[in-house]
Amino acid sequence: MAQYYESEHTLFMREWLAAHPQETREQQQGRALWWDKPQDLETDRRNQESRIKQEAYFGNGM
Repeated sequence: MAQYYESEHTLFMREWLAAHPQETREQQQGRALWWDKPQDLETDRRNQESRIKQEAYFGNGM
């Protein structure tokens, strides 16, 4: 089987995560804190409908 190229950084991260498995859990907790949020489609629809079209800005008065 052919070996694919992996950068030094990728190899380092693989070794480091293998030696520090708690970091994977902390990474998942951090992601859940900021990104993994339940979506409310009704609120999203209302937000989209309430947007006001912004007029183009021409700074020099022309």
